[in-house]
Amino acid sequence: MTRRKVSDEERKEFEQNFREARPIKIAAPKGSAKKKSTALQPTGVNGATEDRLRRGQLEPDAKLDLHGKTEAAAYRALSRFLVGAQQRGNRLILVVTGKGNPSRHESTSWMTSPHGVLKQMVPRWLKEPELAPMIASIKAAHVRHGGEGALYVYLRKNR
Repeated sequence: MTRRKVSDEERKEFEQNFREARPIKIAAPKGSAKKKSTALQPTGVNGATEDRLRRGQLEPDAKLDLHGKTEAAAYRALSRFLVGAQQRGNRLILVVTGKGNPSRHESTSWMTSPHGVLKQMVPRWLKEPELAPMIASIKAAHVRHGGEGALYVYLRKNR
């Protein structure tokens, strides 16, 4: 297939239109003042709560420690725990996965999950269709609540 030949008249018309063209200005939305708002953000957690979570100022309503559990047992425990916590009206849950430091545990038992597996898997599980509808936000925990080895799970209100 050959390219169509552009006539001199078409080329001149294109060049003229190209010179006259102006970039489109993107209009700023009305009322775009940047201020902290308590309105819901896409995460489902308002700005004030988000800040308090980041600073570790909120105390978790419940805590689940998954240390030493196999992947299957950890998943079952997590799903049961989250369902129960939401039914009880809990909002902030602390899920302890551990940091997964392989140098600390030289000999791993076949009964427990390998180093760091739960730390990787728990966030994935929380995004699966079975659990995701219950969850408004997932954040790494503040140092005072476990830091890298724990997650804040902020639950949606039970409706």
